[in-house]
Amino acid sequence: MKHPFHVAIIGGGIGGVALARSLDMLGIDYHVFERAAAFGEIGAGVQVTPNAVKVLEALGLAEDLAAAGFLPEAMVGWNWQSGEELFRTPLRAVCPRVFGADFYHVHRADLHAMLAKDISPERVALGRACTGLRQRAGRMVACFDDGSEHVADLVVGADGVRSVIRAELWGQEPASYTGHMCWRALVPVDQHPLPFVTPTSSFWMGPKGHVVTYYVKGGAMVNIVAVAENREWVEESWTAKSTPQELLDAYAGWHDDLVRLFARTNPDQVYKWGLFDRDPMARWSQGNVTLLGDAAHPMLPFLSQGAAMAIEDAYVLAQALDHFGPGRLDAALDAYEMERRPRTARVQLEARERGRTYHLASPEESRARDLAFKEEQARNPNAVGIKAEWVYQYDARICRDRFDTSPALSAAS
Repeated sequence: MKHPFHVAIIGGGIGGVALARSLDMLGIDYHVFERAAAFGEIGAGVQVTPNAVKVLEALGLAEDLAAAGFLPEAMVGWNWQSGEELFRTPLRAVCPRVFGADFYHVHRADLHAMLAKDISPERVALGRACTGLRQRAGRMVACFDDGSEHVADLVVGADGVRSVIRAELWGQEPASYTGHMCWRALVPVDQHPLPFVTPTSSFWMGPKGHVVTYYVKGGAMVNIVAVAENREWVEESWTAKSTPQELLDAYAGWHDDLVRLFARTNPDQVYKWGLFDRDPMARWSQGNVTLLGDAAHPMLPFLSQGAAMAIEDAYVLAQALDHFGPGRLDAALDAYEMERRPRTARVQLEARERGRTYHLASPEESRARDLAFKEEQARNPNAVGIKAEWVYQYDARICRDRFDTSPALSAAS
């Protein structure tokens, strides 16, 4: 290893394995601890937007991404009932030029597998749930449910929305139910494209709900994300079962293309969960412990940035540790937070706002929104209808330049 420094990564999801790969490429020692008995991700799609693709390419995964992913032609907004096209943003033809990288649709399991593929089994402990932390001689000790302990120079909580590490640092903070529930399902495709599912990232916007559909697995499956307002509390779980009929009932009266797609869902593979929210944090780190991904900034899925933000976090944190070296951990964590917290906070808050604008129930408000889409498209044909240009333009690969030029970091060091 290049650095005499050891990192304990608590959580082996997308953020955890992205950090492991990022550290490995920089010669920084690490160990990953995952509570599940095996690596894996729930069967669902993820939109890997250009900002995340830049990092994945820097991590040597361009070919893996191209092999596993699907390149949508455009991002399209549709009226929930009439099927009228509200906006169309070209993606496949313009993203490399406009945003510096492609825009992919990927199955979450494929994304996780490519990030984890080179992690040595000796650096992974499966079936080990972290129960707490304590200090020992200036280092951190992670404690586990089997009675074992692990000593590290830095502990990183990549353990999701119910993060044990976050609770250890800042106490238990219950999330707020947003009044939104979400269904996820995957539909196998017997002909590509299906006549009622365009090869795009499709946003169907209606009163008190919206639906996003897109192809994954190279076009072999359609991923469905359907969000509806529901004031009754719904479990915060990715594994709560639903049914095709429940999904169809929730979207009765919506466009026939969606009804035909929902009718194809597998009765055993429709899931639902409640969407819970937390405000942005003022600080992620204490001493030699920090957070990344959903542990630091859980966000609503309305900008499709949960996985992307975790990947960016992982890359920037590894770069900061390498840049400042093991003797300047405080400076490295300050640099990491200065680079990441403002960005992730904005994504959290703007995703929250999209939950309002996608679901306008008033005909007058929805007409005004749709007119604004068309006017912006006329001004700039490459404008992203969901107003995410600033998200996609970001380039984590040049974070070290910002470390060197930040007045706050210079003063701190």
